[in-house]
Amino acid sequence: MGHRFKDAQIEVSGSESKFEARIISSEFESLKTIDRHKLVYQSLDSYIKSGEIHAISLKTLTPNEVS
Repeated sequence: MGHRFKDAQIEVSGSESKFEARIISSEFESLKTIDRHKLVYQSLDSYIKSGEIHAISLKTLTPNEVS
């Protein structure tokens, strides 16, 4: 597997290969949304290619952005 988020709080919901994920990590500091999503997609690449994940909606936040 690719990148691992050491300090992340991760919540995942969904089923049948369609998921929603909320990831809170300090590793997202100073990254644009697209770059945050690229990091997550790199971690999930093998699952996406295998079809285990067909669709995923991402919400990527830093600890300071959580309300």
